[in-house]
Amino acid sequence: MNNENKSIHEFDFNLICEYFSNVERQGPGSPEITIKVLSFIDNLTSESRIADIGCGTGGQTMVLAQHTSGEITAIDIFPKFIEQFNINATQLGFNNRVKGIVGSMDNLHFKDEELDLIWSEGAIYNVGFEQGINQWHKLLKKGGYLAVTEASWFTDERPTEINDFWNDAYPEIDTIPNKVAQMQKAGYIPVATFILPENCWTEHFYMPQASAQEIFLKKHAGNKTAEDFIANQRHEMKLYNKYKAYYGYVFYIGKKI
Repeated sequence: MNNENKSIHEFDFNLICEYFSNVERQGPGSPEITIKVLSFIDNLTSESRIADIGCGTGGQTMVLAQHTSGEITAIDIFPKFIEQFNINATQLGFNNRVKGIVGSMDNLHFKDEELDLIWSEGAIYNVGFEQGINQWHKLLKKGGYLAVTEASWFTDERPTEINDFWNDAYPEIDTIPNKVAQMQKAGYIPVATFILPENCWTEHFYMPQASAQEIFLKKHAGNKTAEDFIANQRHEMKLYNKYKAYYGYVFYIGKKI
């Protein structure tokens, strides 16, 4: 496997963290999509408890805070992300009810049936979609909501190049109907499912990385690992542009039975 085809998980986490700390979003999405998902979620009040799991620096969390009034706890394993998250929350005046903490997605501190809403954009793959939705189910109150994005196939058949790339990077990638079936099996009523539009990848995820990549390469000039990482990111973008008809991120919204 050449370096541009390596999975992102094969690179040093500190290097990944440094790079993605310099962009607003660590995965595809947009403020408009975050707001759209909230339109499917009922009964949130100022007393609601919300968790954003795998929050990164909080691009989507700050949008959640602008459009909800409850208490938000955001969790990420990278201290650098959480440090920036809490700076962002303070600057926006949300620090009285929005807090970022360092923690693992598969070892959460919440009590059973404590949460009204669990949110996770571009992060559940770290524990696996099926494992995540099953583990997190017990943390939701009855009638509570789960809203997560997940890489998914749009078709049953696809070209070998993209099929092999994703099955190596994330073997749990599957079709939308199979993901919905997993949600039902885990004890959620599927409320809504929709594909993230193309601009969530291009305008909000890949385009902001262009300048960040140049700065990163200049800082790490001569560092082969850093150069390989940027080559990997650029290769992933080329694959998306070539094969976006076959895959993308999908928002899955479920309600605990």
